Amino acid sequence: MNVIVITGASSGMGREFALQLDRGLKTIDEFWLIARRADRMKELSGHMRHRVKILPLDLTAEGDISLFGEVLQEERPKIRMLVNCAGYGLIGDFSALSAQEQAGEVMLNCRALMEITHACLPYMKEKSRIIQLASSAAFLPQPGFAVYAATKAFVLSFSRALREELKERGIFVTAVCPGPVQTEFFDVAERYGSVLGIKKYVMAQPERVVRSALAASCKNRPMSVYGPAMNAFWLMTRLLPQDPVLHLTYRMKKKGECRCADPGKDCQTE
Repeated sequence: MNVIVITGASSGMGREFALQLDRGLKTIDEFWLIARRADRMKELSGHMRHRVKILPLDLTAEGDISLFGEVLQEERPKIRMLVNCAGYGLIGDFSALSAQEQAGEVMLNCRALMEITHACLPYMKEKSRIIQLASSAAFLPQPGFAVYAATKAFVLSFSRALREELKERGIFVTAVCPGPVQTEFFDVAERYGSVLGIKKYVMAQPERVVRSALAASCKNRPMSVYGPAMNAFWLMTRLLPQDPVLHLTYRMKKKGECRCADPGKDCQTE
């Protein structure tokens, strides 16, 4: 049985990958959708033509990771594609945010992605594909978004190394590094702080980012960076010293932060 496994499938990029792959592939027997919200995945399955297996798992829970491994052992599918989209980030200074919530970022964005990938690899054959959702935040440390950027740097580094290791098996790995994307991600990310204003001007639509990512995977590219703004940012981080850029971006963020003492009132920014 040929399957596609997608984590974070209940919303955002995971949902969009499911929809686009469902429309474009004819040799897949079943989609395995993984997320915490079963109702969201059930609603999504109603829009898909392929058969869908819904796995309502919390990937930060070790028991749920083990449960996924048991499902694999029982059904022994042929995983033709793994798309790791599960993740979240929190905007705000590291010392001002909950240590527990930030540890959750590391557990979901890094550990769960690594463990799901490790569990799937024995069931992947030649010409199978892995898509790992990193971020343009992986290109440069980001004060005010420190843990998230660090987790995405892990995803990018891990993906590039894994790509080399799997070449002999003919399994292709692509890291997707978009800038800000118009999804529910920011409903969580902006719980304690707001995104740098300039990022809102380069906000991309998930449909286009996913289409670009799938094209990059089909061409066996190591990385997918969507849009001229993010490609320019990637080039800048390769050419310029990082310390001045870090200082400038943090000053811009602090200048644009809300200075309103009462969160119930309209905020005024400089």
